[in-house]
Amino acid sequence: MIEPCMLRGFFLPCTPCGRFAIIVTRKRKEKKTMPGSSSTQKSQDGEPLLRNISDTARWVAAYRARESERPDALFKDPYARKLAGDRGEEIARSMPFAERHAWPYVARTLNFDRIITQQIKEGADMVINLAAGLDARPYRMELPPQLQWVEVDLAPLTDYKEEILAGEKPRCQLRRVRMDLSDREKRQQLFQELDTQSKKALIVTEGLLIYLSPEDVLDFGRDLAAQPSFRDWAIDLASPGLLKMLQKNLGALEKAGSPLKFAPAEGPEYFNACGWKPVEIYSMIKTAAKVKRLPWSLRFFSWLPESNGKQGGRPWSAVCHLTRI
Repeated sequence: MIEPCMLRGFFLPCTPCGRFAIIVTRKRKEKKTMPGSSSTQKSQDGEPLLRNISDTARWVAAYRARESERPDALFKDPYARKLAGDRGEEIARSMPFAERHAWPYVARTLNFDRIITQQIKEGADMVINLAAGLDARPYRMELPPQLQWVEVDLAPLTDYKEEILAGEKPRCQLRRVRMDLSDREKRQQLFQELDTQSKKALIVTEGLLIYLSPEDVLDFGRDLAAQPSFRDWAIDLASPGLLKMLQKNLGALEKAGSPLKFAPAEGPEYFNACGWKPVEIYSMIKTAAKVKRLPWSLRFFSWLPESNGKQGGRPWSAVCHLTRI
């Protein structure tokens, strides 16, 4: 996500999935870059660079690869470059605004890593990564060999991932499930099955919920809360102000059939209605400032008091740890 603020028509950018084309106003009339105009760019095969929701996984993998290749890398994902491929790098380069502001991808990854590591220390015996994309945590993180890790995503993306990672050995007990999570009956059956195989499971939905409607998120949360062993849930969340900004500037997602929808006015407390409550909230901007990935132009905003409740029109995003009520 991206946490920008606006001043006199300029975005002071604060960015599984933020992409922008920047508009700068000047005294003299100039031709403006239209929001989402990068979505019209084509790959070498003549297709749009961003064809569908699965291509956003390649895009995000490119940012993980870049962080991993830094001499002062905050995490190491040796598989990200192969998983992103040429297309992932092409997509990233086609988005000038996001190119200049990749820090939220780093902050998001670090915060999910933090929650996963802590929950495993506290006894989680299963991690269920829903809409897992091209995440390589079962390969790159230090994990107990007996830990069960379940990845769920669409078949084509999962097939691609398995092909790229063929020959690599995960550090835990890894299972992949090919499924469209919008099929409620099938996901309920899967959740019930996994519940019988775990005593304390952590659910991970990194970059997923923003694509769902508020009603669908409530149904999703209720389906998870119905399983006794599903104790904790890690999510990323945006404010209504940030969602509006993303919708205005991310034409590529709209054209790929994946519009952004979810950013509750209630903030993390929204999930109380489906059986979950927030216990930890990690602001993207404060995390990025702490690890020295936040641009200097935004440092002032990271010094402001923390605000984890209703955000309204304020651009805000965070990674949240929820626990079942």
